Amino acid sequence: MARYTGPKTKIARKFGQAIFGDDKAFEKRNYPPGQHGNTRRRGKKSEYSVQLMEKQKAKYTYGILEKQFRNMFKRATSAKGITGEVLLQLCESRLDNVVYRMGISPSRSGARQLVSHRHITVNGEKVNIPSYQLKAGDVVAVREKSKSLEAIQNSLSNSSEVFEWITWNTNTMNGTYVAVPARIQIPEQINEQLIVELYSK
Repeated sequence: MARYTGPKTKIARKFGQAIFGDDKAFEKRNYPPGQHGNTRRRGKKSEYSVQLMEKQKAKYTYGILEKQFRNMFKRATSAKGITGEVLLQLCESRLDNVVYRMGISPSRSGARQLVSHRHITVNGEKVNIPSYQLKAGDVVAVREKSKSLEAIQNSLSNSSEVFEWITWNTNTMNGTYVAVPARIQIPEQINEQLIVELYSK
């Protein structure tokens, strides 16, 4: 299946959360999509349905396809620590996610595009793989020729979020992936245990 490129508000309404960031359309209609809107009666969801929805929410949030996500889960199960937490940490350690967290792009999809188009460097080397896994201490920067890009300038000027596990210097347009974030430092409202239960069946 190709990466989803349709209306993001529709997906956000499906999960009942603005998973792609600020969304005025979602705020107006924060109920599931469909002909009958929020008047439709919905039966109790099965355990499998709840687990599947949580996995889908995580995939849409981070923009990861099923095969990639399953491979990340396999890595998480073989690593030390709590599998669900390690899975989210792997998602957060992706280069496109860190570019987004640093404020270089206002969305993960935009960050993925910047990485793919070679606007980002890691430790001084151009990296065009959005799923590139960063290690603690890696320096992420905007390539010299790309520093004047309007999209990057606008994003940085509107960025205000600060994360303890990354640093960013707007003057030099580089930052450091200081450490793997602890679960409490990851703001996404994802119940990772449900994903573990789904894949463990």
